[in-house]
Amino acid sequence: MRPVGLITTLRAMAVAAALALTSGQAFAGIPAAASDEPAARTEVSISAVDLDGPAISTVKVTVRNAGPERMRSLKVSFAGPVGWAVQPSVRSVDGSLAKGATAETEFRIQVPERRAGFTVRTFTATATYSGGDGRGSAMGTRSERSGTPLPNLAAAFNNVAITDESDTAPGDYDGEGNSFSAQKLAAVGLTPGARVNALGAELTWPDVAAGTKDNATAGGQAITLAGAGSKLVFLGSGVGDAVGNATVYYKDGTTTTGTFGFPNWSFAPADAHGATLVKSTDGRNTPNGYGNAGIAYRVFAHSVPLDPARQIDFVVLPSNGGIHIFDVAVAP
Repeated sequence: MRPVGLITTLRAMAVAAALALTSGQAFAGIPAAASDEPAARTEVSISAVDLDGPAISTVKVTVRNAGPERMRSLKVSFAGPVGWAVQPSVRSVDGSLAKGATAETEFRIQVPERRAGFTVRTFTATATYSGGDGRGSAMGTRSERSGTPLPNLAAAFNNVAITDESDTAPGDYDGEGNSFSAQKLAAVGLTPGARVNALGAELTWPDVAAGTKDNATAGGQAITLAGAGSKLVFLGSGVGDAVGNATVYYKDGTTTTGTFGFPNWSFAPADAHGATLVKSTDGRNTPNGYGNAGIAYRVFAHSVPLDPARQIDFVVLPSNGGIHIFDVAVAP
């Protein structure tokens, strides 16, 4: 039999728990229901930057306190691309900001003379503070473009990877005058304009004559690309350490960045860097004609993830000349 005092205590606890739940308070030992609303975050925004240099441009950084507490001890720093001087590097904001209030700071940045071709410049502002959303810091970025991306990957072709066995002189895939044999590629289905299905995407083998530029050695080129999907698939091969980052720019101004790489076109493990083997050919062309029979020279596929809810505007290739790209396509 339970003691009367214990029963009374249990009943009292149950009543207290019920009262606490109906009043929205948490009772000890009974967790309060979690809120579905995301916590508000401090907002940091950067004004447009005039890139028509050489000049000194004025940039405004705005910080909005979206947190529940007053924001105090606010400091804002601003930075541009490497080598661009900023004055001052940090500004302090006097007083405090109530919830929903904003503070604007101003910086001056030295903009160099505009370069030819397409470039993307990234600017970053960082706010540190106490109170506000309680996180202590927040960051904002802005990307400014100048120039126009190349219309397609073929416009970026800058290397000869494929030669005819009767004329190997134009080839220089690896920096030593070697290249793929057009005849051996044809034997495995890689003829000019051939369709190649890999990693869920339909790609196209370069539709050019042997001995002409047929691939892009990655050097940070911006390539126009349309569509939306789950991943961006690259068809290519590597020379040496062929790994880098590709950045996808969407039409709404957002970006995603992914890392991919290709194994060396021969000898390296076929799954190095997470790549997928597409085709393997027998031997290669050398400056002295066809040779190296019995050794495999290979083509691979690899991909970077996409945000499927956004439309692609263009992609910036990695800055690694060891990455050779024959085609790029979106996997739906």
